[in-house]
Amino acid sequence: MKDLEALRQEIDSIDKEMVSLFEKRMKAVLDVARYKTKNSIPILNAKREKQVIEKNIGNLNNKEFSGATEDFFKAIMSISRNLESNKMFDINEIKKESSLENLDYIIKESIRSEVRDSNINVGFQGVAGSFSEEALLNYFGDEVKTHSFNQFEEVFKALKDGKIKYGILPVENSSTGSISEVYDLLRKYGLYMVAEKCIKISQHLVGIKGTRSEDIKEVYSHPQAFQQSSIFFKDYPQWKLIPYYNTAISAKMVADTKSKSIAAVASEKAAKLYDLDIIKRDINYNNSNYTRFIIIGKELEIERGADKISIVISVPHKPGSLYGILRGFSENNLNMLTIQSRPMEGKNWEYFFYIDFQGNITEDFIKDAVKGIEQKSSYFKLLGNYKTNTWIDSTRRGE
Repeated sequence: MKDLEALRQEIDSIDKEMVSLFEKRMKAVLDVARYKTKNSIPILNAKREKQVIEKNIGNLNNKEFSGATEDFFKAIMSISRNLESNKMFDINEIKKESSLENLDYIIKESIRSEVRDSNINVGFQGVAGSFSEEALLNYFGDEVKTHSFNQFEEVFKALKDGKIKYGILPVENSSTGSISEVYDLLRKYGLYMVAEKCIKISQHLVGIKGTRSEDIKEVYSHPQAFQQSSIFFKDYPQWKLIPYYNTAISAKMVADTKSKSIAAVASEKAAKLYDLDIIKRDINYNNSNYTRFIIIGKELEIERGADKISIVISVPHKPGSLYGILRGFSENNLNMLTIQSRPMEGKNWEYFFYIDFQGNITEDFIKDAVKGIEQKSSYFKLLGNYKTNTWIDSTRRGE
């Protein structure tokens, strides 16, 4: 048997080889981080990590080391995730591959008519009677196959996995502003905006049959519905307002509990669907209360006659960078419609900017302007080019 010193020398030799292999692995991890950044792919892939562990345990000659091997690769992959996270959003260090180098080809391949095929699957967040379902039916028609999900992210996952063809999600309300989570998920999953639909929103206080205001102790609804009705609720400080998934799910929950002490803020359609009374109509303080929904897809699809362009960018973290981008809009006579900022994960005080502006990407001066914006950006993605949608009144479908 070897003495202790000889064993230590053997371990030192093995460690040297392991360090060399570790360095090689970390270089590959950085390449993965660059790829994920460019393609907006999430860092964690639990299925892939499980496969790596199982495959390497299978490579063992001595299965007694199975537990230790699993621990070893879990630690390695944790280190790899941390390294990816640190580099994932360090976009200035990544050589930018222009998404617009073959713009004419991209446009030719992406032009389409409106999405009106009824033989497709479309996902939305909520349940029957929700405003999301209402926007979906108004855009796609009554014959389309619909799939409901509890969370916004579930719609994105289903679309990414090919379980649905399109998803529809709210992004902005005229009273309460943008829905930040949807913007974050749009970039995280690398999806595109293929159309939009705007509907007028009327919020009502609903409860089971015979419920009166004095019976109510708790009210359930989506936080945005509470914000849109904030002035109304000032008159009822004794009520406990409890945030819930969305307005229609809140109405369904009230119907299921059959308690007069519980009410919800929801649509007229939801009230009818779940056999609830409307205790108080139109409690939203803004009579011009609209929500803008986006239809998302896996591929870039440019509507014929499109007049609205959506992009997401980041700029170098130095003085004047954002001004340089914004000046380009003025110099090229582009009408900016909205700009939203969202913080970069792991980068304090650095942001992604979501910008909507008027234009059709098939026009030469728009192409040149967009290319100019991209050249000044450290990150750039064309999210969509589609038709601006004017609002519709949701009551026209019995809402």
